Amino acid sequence: MEAKRAGADVAVVSLLYPMRSHSVAAQGGINAALGNADPSDSWERHAFDTIKGADYLADQDAVEEYVKDAIERVLELDAWGCPFSRTEDGRIAQRPFGGAGFPRTCYAADKTGHAVMHTLFQQALRLGVTFYNERMAVRIAVDGGRAAGVVTLNLRTGELERYSAGAVIMATGGAGRIYARTTNSHHSTGFGMALAYWAGVPLKDMEFVQFHPTTLYGTNILISEAARGEGGILLNAEGERFMARYAPDRMELAPRDIVARAIWTEVLEGRGFENEYVHLVISHLGEERIMERLPQIWELALKFAGVDAREEPIPVQPAQHYTMGGIDTDKWAQTRLPGLLAAGECACVSVHGANRLGGNSLLECVVFGARAGAKAVEQASRSNSQHGEALERAEREVDSKIEALLRRGREEGAVNPYGIRREMREVMWSKVGIFRDGRRLSEAVDRLMKLRREFSERAGVGCERRSFNLALADALVTEGMLDVALAVAAGALARTESRGAHYRTDYPRRDDENWLRHTLAFYTPEGPRLEYSPVTITRWPPAERKY
Repeated sequence: MEAKRAGADVAVVSLLYPMRSHSVAAQGGINAALGNADPSDSWERHAFDTIKGADYLADQDAVEEYVKDAIERVLELDAWGCPFSRTEDGRIAQRPFGGAGFPRTCYAADKTGHAVMHTLFQQALRLGVTFYNERMAVRIAVDGGRAAGVVTLNLRTGELERYSAGAVIMATGGAGRIYARTTNSHHSTGFGMALAYWAGVPLKDMEFVQFHPTTLYGTNILISEAARGEGGILLNAEGERFMARYAPDRMELAPRDIVARAIWTEVLEGRGFENEYVHLVISHLGEERIMERLPQIWELALKFAGVDAREEPIPVQPAQHYTMGGIDTDKWAQTRLPGLLAAGECACVSVHGANRLGGNSLLECVVFGARAGAKAVEQASRSNSQHGEALERAEREVDSKIEALLRRGREEGAVNPYGIRREMREVMWSKVGIFRDGRRLSEAVDRLMKLRREFSERAGVGCERRSFNLALADALVTEGMLDVALAVAAGALARTESRGAHYRTDYPRRDDENWLRHTLAFYTPEGPRLEYSPVTITRWPPAERKY
């Protein structure tokens, strides 16, 4: 929208129909220091909470601009008609969220992502943005050291298509599906990250993976932090409100990494139910408040667990939720490849550092989405739009890969890509999960490398029909998922400290002397090559993180 309003010719190439994108599943809210619930809140306090929550790995100059832009962007959404919940005097309502010193999370009941996405889509249609749906981007074309457009697989026809562009913005979401347990949709594979990675852009801080503390036991559907923000409490099998042991000041509203480790510790030490989950209780809030502010949580618990949260506790357990790392960008969403930008969960600015606060992800999308649009217009104006040869070359490379998958699918002994994907996800959950150590991380890297080789040499697709050949599309994605998973595991193995969501039992303390730096993973056929870059510190020197 920002690019379109600046007069650019804009198209969206989308794997899904836009309203099926994963942001519609965001529940709890979007942060901005509006001061509607507490007038003493400010952008400086929002910045500090974000930096402390990030365990001081966030770049502070980026955070400052991010939280300043937050106020403008949320008010812009409001002006466009986003149906935010309201205070009695008509202002945008704000609720408490984990790791925040003030109630600054703006919300639309517990369906905030759904409300924001519909608002943006309506405005994009109003402006005349072109949408090419059911196209899967499979390669970024590079011409003379700059992005030249994308090659896509048209899922309906099975044909490869070329889109020439003066600038390309990746907005492809996170990599949750590399884990066996995740709140993320089936299309949150990290494949967009892999496309930039293969084009020569490093992935930054991939070892920092957020595990949401409260997902519905059995399905891992998200049970929003909004439930705890409204006053929900966590109880173990002994009926104990156990967060008093882990974060006595903030209790259930400690940052997500702390609450997730606390729940999993209770389970591992035998104080969970069925050695799998704990209880989230909201029944004491009363039916009226639950149905007004948490209607989706009530509905999800009833439909998928048979639990009426107005009267019964909700069984919850941690699961992968968010990718703090991603495509390395600056604070204007630009990568080191001219003409290629990235925004949202697929990118790493970094404003989340080692742990993202709830309510800061939808905010990242609108703040850096707008910045990406503005810079894309500038970059496109400097581009020579004649990129035919580069796009043809990229298409030939993809076509060769597709032919190899189909050929191997006809051979005896072909390996099913879904089996490789399943094993990768189990390896990531069991060895690169909430608690990590050197031995299991090393085993994970070795196993992922073997799976990567197995895919390259033996994976095949049996169905040769081109139209709606989702097995072929999924096979192409699986290759990217393996490389993204390797970047996560290799970064985690190398980082011999605990910081935010990266917790190593063999290195349980934060080590600012050696590890106050960002990890940069560069693609090589032999696996990720790691480099490091400094964290930008402005006003807030690193301090011990207590809640």
